[in-house]
Amino acid sequence: MISSAKAIERLLLCSYSFKRLSLRYPQVESFSSLYQKRKFVGALRKRLDMGFQAKAGVILPATGDHVKEAIHAITAGQVIAVPTDTIYGFACDACSAQAVNRIYEIKGRKQTSPLAICVADVSDISRFAIVDHLPQGLLDSLLPGPVTVVLRRGESSMLEKSLNPGLDSIGVRVPDCDFIRAIARGSKSALALTSANLSGQPSSVSTKDFEDLWQHCAYVYDGGVLPSGRAGSTVVDLIKPGIYKILRPGSAEEETKAVLEKFFFQEAA
Repeated sequence: MISSAKAIERLLLCSYSFKRLSLRYPQVESFSSLYQKRKFVGALRKRLDMGFQAKAGVILPATGDHVKEAIHAITAGQVIAVPTDTIYGFACDACSAQAVNRIYEIKGRKQTSPLAICVADVSDISRFAIVDHLPQGLLDSLLPGPVTVVLRRGESSMLEKSLNPGLDSIGVRVPDCDFIRAIARGSKSALALTSANLSGQPSSVSTKDFEDLWQHCAYVYDGGVLPSGRAGSTVVDLIKPGIYKILRPGSAEEETKAVLEKFFFQEAA
């Protein structure tokens, strides 16, 4: 039997979901009963499970209750929008060439612009990039957090060659955000990750910022307004032993430099 607290929680979630859905599906507002609304959502999700393209992304809260749906979308080669510890991003399976191409299409971005990847845990990075030259504990001191580390891919990388073709390096993120990390963990792959906006436009700190692009995503996960501003992650090149180069200052430049200097890294001239 469902507890009263649980029932209230579900009603609130239902109210939140249908308010969002009504933006793109006006017929929701005309439903006279909760049963009709639930039936509508069930049919919509069934369409997605069968591989049909929804007219617009389904808006859901970025909570643990919805991780399974996100994992299913990723493994099915679809694109989702998710909050991170910096800005909202588009994510897909980094090992699916079709899904990666879809992200480029959504953003209107040139294929020559590289995408970063997101993994669940620091220990996963070695599956996709070379870390043997880094001091023990360095990556654990930087991550999880608002930092993208650029490393050499190497021949043993599990990444598809079609991701960032022609580049032997890859930017890797482990965001300080349980939701996206749970998706990456459950997908058993790396997620291609890029900002949820049109190429050249300001980064998104709320789902409203990229409302015109919802329709291209299987799901849009709402984590509220993100507090970190629009700077994005700090991008640092760690390919050369003992040397670092800040490629983008981002939101954690000073903190990143402080950690690297503790490990006796020198900034490239």
